[in-house]
Amino acid sequence: MSKKLDKVILPNNSLMLNTLDKSLLLLIYKDMILGRYFEDMCAQMYYRGKMFGFVHLYSGQEAVSTGVIKALNSDDYVCSTYRDHVHALSKGVSSNEIMSELFGKETGCSRGRGGSMHIFSAKHNFLGGFAFIGEGIPIAIGSAFQSIYKKEILKSSNSLNVTACFFGDGTTNNGQFFECLNMAVLWKLPVIFVVENNQWAIGMAHSRSTSHPEVYKKAKAFGLPGIEVDGMDVLAVRTVALKAVEKARSGEGPTLIEALTYRFRGHSLADPDELRSKQEKYAWLARDPIKKLKKYIIDNSFGELSDLQEIDKTVKKDIDESVNFALSSPEPKVEDLKCYLFAED
Repeated sequence: MSKKLDKVILPNNSLMLNTLDKSLLLLIYKDMILGRYFEDMCAQMYYRGKMFGFVHLYSGQEAVSTGVIKALNSDDYVCSTYRDHVHALSKGVSSNEIMSELFGKETGCSRGRGGSMHIFSAKHNFLGGFAFIGEGIPIAIGSAFQSIYKKEILKSSNSLNVTACFFGDGTTNNGQFFECLNMAVLWKLPVIFVVENNQWAIGMAHSRSTSHPEVYKKAKAFGLPGIEVDGMDVLAVRTVALKAVEKARSGEGPTLIEALTYRFRGHSLADPDELRSKQEKYAWLARDPIKKLKKYIIDNSFGELSDLQEIDKTVKKDIDESVNFALSSPEPKVEDLKCYLFAED
């Protein structure tokens, strides 16, 4: 018999009904473990010289990706940042395709042309990672607009597709952020703005870079809901996301979610990470979202330790296979250098 969770208490003490069973909780756990192990393997491969350029890892923030993306439908859209590997995995892009892309191979999801910061998959409605901060927000607005256009102008009988747009706290002082929030409210676009506030914009502490550190309160100026959530608690994130998705899909417009989280590694693998204090790092490491979910599953009899260990084993095997797949995949051909620059008829 599967046990059910009736309520999740959010940081703002609001209460929402949310039903979870064993199969869903284990799926959520597997998705978070997949993201963590994939990024750990990326670090190994980078330091062995198998990956080049900048590689920005997501370790520590898995609750945000899983909590939001697993609340979407498969035909909904996701727009990411340069920290995009785990978003793509949560959306269903295979670890083989992503690892090959990071190795610059022809079998990669962007044919080896994009690399770490430009993961893309049309078949998964994953609109890509973007190297410049704020660059993806207007793309997400376009995605949400086309959904409204198909429904209202082309008279599509399908329900609205929702777009989840991820970006960091450093982006929220940029012009695109304010302009797109305004447009989204004016047009009631089915978009969810997800601020992954990991406390640091490269090497600048969030509290030092903005005159109003509570990002979710900025939503009020444009007339959309702003919600702050514990980004280290996947169940809290999921609860907020489900409500935002329902609102967007029903034509009631956008929501801004600020998820308070933390990256466990430096800004990129080239960053020695000397700016953050050890005390700060240890305080956040103690709140590891995967360990928290693991404890919750076991303590509440949703699963046994053996269930989780089997998931760990399966995921590790899949990631090892993705490395072998990438290593054995062909390099792009020099004569194809100019391919894929323009759409073909």
